[in-house]
Amino acid sequence: MGMTLTEKILANHSGASSVEPGESVWVDVDVLMTHDVCGPPSISIFRNEFGEDARVWDKEKLVIIPDHYIFTEDKYANRNVDILRAFAADQDLPYYYDVGSDNYKGVCHIALPEEGFTRPGEVLFGTDSHTCTAGAFGQFATGIGNTDAAFIMGTGKLWVKVPETMRFVFEGTEMPDYLMAKDIILQIIGDIGVDGATYRTMEFGGEGISAMTMEDRMTLTNMVIEAGGKNGVVEPDEKTEAYVKERTDKPFEPVYSDKDADYHSEYTYQLDKLVPMVAKPHSPDNKATAEELEGTELDRAYIGSCTGGKLSDFVAAAKIIDGQELKLETFIVPATTEIKKGLKTEKVNGKTLQDIFESAGCHIGNASCAACLGGPSDTFGRLNNEERCISTTNRNYPGRMGSKQAQVYLASPYTVAASAITGTITDPRAFIN
Repeated sequence: MGMTLTEKILANHSGASSVEPGESVWVDVDVLMTHDVCGPPSISIFRNEFGEDARVWDKEKLVIIPDHYIFTEDKYANRNVDILRAFAADQDLPYYYDVGSDNYKGVCHIALPEEGFTRPGEVLFGTDSHTCTAGAFGQFATGIGNTDAAFIMGTGKLWVKVPETMRFVFEGTEMPDYLMAKDIILQIIGDIGVDGATYRTMEFGGEGISAMTMEDRMTLTNMVIEAGGKNGVVEPDEKTEAYVKERTDKPFEPVYSDKDADYHSEYTYQLDKLVPMVAKPHSPDNKATAEELEGTELDRAYIGSCTGGKLSDFVAAAKIIDGQELKLETFIVPATTEIKKGLKTEKVNGKTLQDIFESAGCHIGNASCAACLGGPSDTFGRLNNEERCISTTNRNYPGRMGSKQAQVYLASPYTVAASAITGTITDPRAFIN
C-alpha cells in the first residue's frame, strides 16, 4: 500500500522508509515560527529547560513574527514584543520581523509564504493553530504548543503521531464567478462538523484544485483546524513551484501522494454545484447558504485576517463595493504590509482598491491580526456589546472578535461586501450576475 503526501513527508523527515497512521516518529523540523502571544512563554520554557545561555538549534530555521496584539497601548502586549526583540538580538536571529521597523510584516501565516518559508516537502511548525495554512504549499504544517516549540528551539526535533488522511476531491475545471474558497471550506466544515477531522490530515485534490490560485488554496488549508484537522495539504503543482521560486532560491523537493495510498475517507464536490455559504453564530460548522439567510440584519462588516485579508480577497470585495454606498460600518484590514501596499497599486475598473474602499467610507487598518482575535480594548475594529458582524475571519465563537455578546457570521469577501451594501446578509450573486 502506498503513502499519502503527509505520510511521505513525515517518513522523509524521520529517516523511515515508510510510516503508518497512528505510528509516532521523531521528525526533523525545517521551520519553526512563533509570534508575540506564544513566543515569550516558549522562550521562557526554552531557557528553563536548556539553560539561560542556550542557543537555538538553528537560527536560520527560526522565524519570529509579532502580529497579534501590535498596535496597542496595552503594556502587557508591548512587553511581549520587548521580550521577542531582546531574544532575537541575543540569539542573533536573522528572521525577526520587528514592529515599527521597515522589516515589519503583519500576520504570520501570510508573511511566511511571502518571505519564502513555505516550501514543498518540508515540515513547518508554528505556535498558532492556523499554521496549517502553509499546507497549501505541499508541506506538513501544523500548530503546536509552547512546550513543543521550546523543545524544537533546543533540539530541532519533535515527536509526532502520524495522522490518518481524509481526501477532498473537487471536480470541475474552473471556479464559478460567484464562488470563493471560503465558501468551499465553510461547506466542508458544515458537512463534517468542527470535530469531523480531529487529528487527521485534510488533503485537497482533484482537477478543481488546478483552477484555484495559491491564495485560494491557503484559504482552504487555513481553516482545516476549524474541523479539528491536524494539518491541511494540497499537492504542489506548477503554480506552487512558481510562487515559491519567486520568493526564495532555497532548494526543495516536492512530494506527492501515491495513487494506491490508503485514505480514511473521501469526499467529492462539484465546483459548479457549490453556492455562497455563511457560518452562523457561534460555530464555523453552523452552516447555511447566503440565500437562506437573506435579510438577516447586521451592524458591521469586517474584511481581513489570515483567512480573508489577502490581496485577492480585497480585489473580490472591491469588485462589488466599487461605486456603491455602504449601509454597514466596514473595516478593511490587510494581512501584511505587502498587501497594504497592494491596496494602492492593484486596480479594479481602473481605480485602486484603496480609492474604492475610501470612497465607500471604509475604515482601513494596519497590517495585523487586529479584531480577528479581539485583543486589548484599543484593538482596531474590536467588536462591542451586541453587534452583529459579518466577517471574512475564521472563528465565530462568543468573544472571538471582542464582545462575548456579539454575533459573528463568517462568509467570503464577496458575501461580506454585498452585505455591507444592503445592511443585511446578502447572496453576492445579486451583485455579480
